[in-house]
Amino acid sequence: MQSTWIKGQIFSDTITNSILAIKESSIITASNNFRNSRVLIIGLGQLGLPIAKYVKERGFDVYGYDIERKAIERAEKIASIKRADSFSDFDIYIICVSTHKPNDIFTPQIDGLLYIVEEISRKAKNGAIVSIESTIPRGTSKKVFEMLNHRLHVVHVPHRWYALEEMEHGVNQLRVIGGVHDCCLRVALQFYTGDGNNNSGSEININGNNNSSNNNDNEIRNLGIPLHPVSDIEIAEITKIAENAHRYLQIAFAEDLYLYCKTNNLSFSELREAINTKWNVNILEPRDGIGGHCLPKDTRMFLQSSKSIKSKILTAALEVDQDYRRHRQSRVEPEILCNDMVK
Repeated sequence: MQSTWIKGQIFSDTITNSILAIKESSIITASNNFRNSRVLIIGLGQLGLPIAKYVKERGFDVYGYDIERKAIERAEKIASIKRADSFSDFDIYIICVSTHKPNDIFTPQIDGLLYIVEEISRKAKNGAIVSIESTIPRGTSKKVFEMLNHRLHVVHVPHRWYALEEMEHGVNQLRVIGGVHDCCLRVALQFYTGDGNNNSGSEININGNNNSSNNNDNEIRNLGIPLHPVSDIEIAEITKIAENAHRYLQIAFAEDLYLYCKTNNLSFSELREAINTKWNVNILEPRDGIGGHCLPKDTRMFLQSSKSIKSKILTAALEVDQDYRRHRQSRVEPEILCNDMVK
């Protein structure tokens, strides 16, 4: 599938009469509590598959969609997720697609996400929820709301998934949520936590677990995920990329300190051990450079989020990582050459 960007009509950012109508006739009411809701997980990769599995375990009617056939087949086999033939007739859409270039995981790109939104816009019913859990640049959620013609509720609930510590940092952990409008936030809070009344910015803690305790149709059904609501959806968008930019800085400082030690003939490991005896300091261990799917991409996404003021410290951190990578490469090449000569 080719990702495309379709120019949509630009709408006013005020609460229009159509939004008020959606608010009054929303699919989310105190009487149904999502008991009969159909949920579509879009993107069944490392993030989307655990989410689909979790939502299904909470008793929902879950479907999945992915451009990769193998991803759909894996979801069917592992979690019995039903294949979605179209984007029609769903009450909740959870978007978990990648937001980097297909051939460059370090470079942000949301064309694929916008393509998905175009499909939802053509087929979704009024009042459905679109929850973006993918990492996105500032301003994306409002763009999505415009593309949906202000017909659907749009929220951003950035994930904090960490595959290596799934039990502690999996789907059901405290996360941030923001809505394009108050009504969006309220209905999404009811779906995620069962509480649609709190949008003050205080934490909402619901005791949920991975076992579906809400299968009884007489009980309130929600995801049981603790959330921290924010008043502006752009704060939710920045939260995720700022978290990863902060982590990038921590690693870059360790790389910088490592290079400092090499230049000054000092033992980095001994210096790091000594520094980390202080209670509020934790110097990380630099390895092969700052990689993975998230940190480089999201740091660049954060840098691109402001058109007037650029973060000097993050720009410097990018340079440090490049210097560190060059140093690592200069050490590897002589070793390879030496091994070839021995052979």
